[in-house]
Amino acid sequence: MEELLNNYRQLVARIDALCSGIAKVLKDQITCSEGCSACCTAITLFPVEAAALAAALDALPEKEAEDIRGHVGEHAEGERCPLLHNHLCLLYGARPIICRTHGLPIIYGTGQERRIDYCPRNLTESESLPGSVIIDVDNLNTLLVAVNALFLSQSDVLDMPERITIAEALLRRTAPR
Repeated sequence: MEELLNNYRQLVARIDALCSGIAKVLKDQITCSEGCSACCTAITLFPVEAAALAAALDALPEKEAEDIRGHVGEHAEGERCPLLHNHLCLLYGARPIICRTHGLPIIYGTGQERRIDYCPRNLTESESLPGSVIIDVDNLNTLLVAVNALFLSQSDVLDMPERITIAEALLRRTAPR
C-alpha cells in the first residue's frame, strides 16, 4: 500500500510547501490556527485520499486508532467532520488536500466565471492579492484526479466508489488496502 501512495504523498508535500509559502507571505493576515474549525465539515474523499487517511490511522498505536475509530463512528452522520474533537483534527498530519488549503486564497471556475475566495476571517485588511498567493483549485483538483486514477489503476480493488466519506474510509475499510 505504501508504494501505491507515493504519488499522493508527493502531491501533499508540494501542496504543504505551497501553503506554507503563502502563509509566510500573508503572515498576520491569516488568522486560521490550531483550534479554528469553522471550515471543518463532513466531506467525501477520492479513494487515494481515503487510503492515505486509513493508512495513517493504521500506523497509530492500536488503542489510539481504536479511540479515533470510536469517535468517528459516533460522529459519522453529522454535518461536521467526524475527525473533529474539541475543535482539533484527530488525524491532522494526514488530513485531505482540501483541508490543507482551507482559509487560504483560492481561485476556481472557468472563463469569465473565475472567482477568488478565502476564509472571511482572513485577509480583512487586504484590498488586493498578488497572484503568487492564490491557489488555483481547478489545477490542484486536476492533479489530484490524475494521482487518484493512477492509484486506482495500480490497486487490486475493483468497483471503488468515486468518492468515499471519512467514516467509510476509517470504519468500513472501503479504501483499498
